[in-house]
Amino acid sequence: MRIGMMLRAADEKGGIGVYSRNLVKELLAIDSENEYVLFYASDQNLGKHAHHPNVTECVIKGSGKLWWDQVSMPLACRKYKIDLLFNPKFTISLLAPCKTAMVFHGADWFIPEHAQYYDKWDVRYIKLMMPWYCKKCTFILSVSEITTDNFNRFLDLPEGKVITTYFGPAKHFRRIEDTDALKKVKDKYKLPDQFIFSLSGYDRGTRKNIDKLLEAYHLFHGKAPHKLVLGGRDCYKFKKDYNVPDDGWGADILFPDWIDQEDLPAIYSQATVYLYPSNVEAFPIPLTESLACGTPIITSDQNGLREIAGDAARFVNADDPASIAAAIEEVVTSPEIQQKLSAAGLERSKTFGWDQCARKTLDIINRHG
Repeated sequence: MRIGMMLRAADEKGGIGVYSRNLVKELLAIDSENEYVLFYASDQNLGKHAHHPNVTECVIKGSGKLWWDQVSMPLACRKYKIDLLFNPKFTISLLAPCKTAMVFHGADWFIPEHAQYYDKWDVRYIKLMMPWYCKKCTFILSVSEITTDNFNRFLDLPEGKVITTYFGPAKHFRRIEDTDALKKVKDKYKLPDQFIFSLSGYDRGTRKNIDKLLEAYHLFHGKAPHKLVLGGRDCYKFKKDYNVPDDGWGADILFPDWIDQEDLPAIYSQATVYLYPSNVEAFPIPLTESLACGTPIITSDQNGLREIAGDAARFVNADDPASIAAAIEEVVTSPEIQQKLSAAGLERSKTFGWDQCARKTLDIINRHG
């Protein structure tokens, strides 16, 4: 079979970019029977997978996302004689002359309390087009059971068309014990001895509930020596947006900006707790990273957060800073709770991995393609 992979999202910094890059890498590592044509939107990825004899890489030009998806890709499918066109994102080429498949990363557009975090025109567009995408697809993968259930409920899809396939953190996420490696990362980001860790890009602040997170830390401050490390691209802008003071509790918040992927395991491993009271999540990648590193987790009791964390987290009301603050105090002041959550996290992490994801995905492709 000749499989075309739509990799327009391969360079995205968020979860879909992580998903796209890792899925392609793992599929190519285990599948030497099928042929793969990797369609990029830019030439910076050319050659990345050229060492695989069953891979063809090419750049497809387009004047915008819509044109790339709906005009350039169908033409490319004809040119390269594609049998199955697979998009790791949540759109598909309606005029593709072959079987198609896509991936659901959440159903937020159809849930009013979640849709508020997105541009209203994007929400309208997705609501209009998603039924057509679903009808065109031969099969659809979903990153979580809650996402599968939501789409089946909102769009009344045929039974079995959407298949839940968990993925996981990159393979380098594991608990780091080497003291030199830990110190190197600690010095690089000027980390404190004891800290609470969280991640959010500036553009995702509302969805990640940063205002309640900061308010909770304010309430907690002074009850233990732990500082707050809030990483993510342009995260320092939160300080101005949420009026974080330069002194007092505000002085104990560090904004290290973008954190390199290779450094994250050492940060997770040194954090006393990973704090993630997010408002909207289907498959929260940072939770799988925390689990793999054995970092105790405090997260919201909603969406896909409980599904992914299982019994390896303290769950809080995301709308209640006092609840979040109480959970922080409970965990950081109790070595017994930390040890219990850490052990549960390491065990829970066995559920999520790219090996399992790639093998299940390949099996579905072979059965339906």
